[in-house]
Amino acid sequence: MRYVTRAAAIGFGILAATAAGMAATEPSASGPTSRTAHPSAYVPVTSDLMNDIIQPRHTKLWLAGKSQNWVFADYERHNIGGAFARIAAAIPSYKGTSNAQLIAAFVTPYLADLDTAIKAKNETDFIQAYHSLTVGCNGCHQATGHEMVVIKVPDSDPFPDQDFTAPAH
Repeated sequence: MRYVTRAAAIGFGILAATAAGMAATEPSASGPTSRTAHPSAYVPVTSDLMNDIIQPRHTKLWLAGKSQNWVFADYERHNIGGAFARIAAAIPSYKGTSNAQLIAAFVTPYLADLDTAIKAKNETDFIQAYHSLTVGCNGCHQATGHEMVVIKVPDSDPFPDQDFTAPAH
C-alpha cells in the first residue's frame, strides 16, 4: 500500500510538472514555441509508448525474476511504474478515459504485488504477481477496445546481448 501511495504522489508530481511545462511552451504573441507547433515534430501516441517502453520492460522484468536476479527485477518493476506515470502525464486521456485511472485500475495493484514478491525473493509469488500484471495489461487492452493486443508471459529471450542472471557476490 505504501508503494501505491508513493507511486500516486510521484505520478501527481510528474503530472503537475508536465502541466506547468506545457503551459510554459504554449504559443506566444511572438510565435509558436511548443514542439507540437512544428508539423515535423514527432509526438508519440499511446501505442508507440506501449511498444517501445512498456513491453520491453515487461519482458525484462520476467527474465530477471525468473533468473532470481531480484535487484534487476526490482529495477525493472520500478522503471515500469515510472514509465506509466510519465505516459499518464504526457497523454492524460485515451478516448476520453483518464490514463491515470486506467493505470491505477489495471497496473498499480500488480506492481505493488510484484514489489512484495521481489522484496521477499519469492519466485512463486513473483510468477503469480507477474501473471496478474499480464492479465491487468490485457484487461486494459480490452477496456480500451484493443482486445487484439494480447500480452503473454515471454517464452524466449529477445535480448541475447543481456545477461539476466544475478551477479555473483
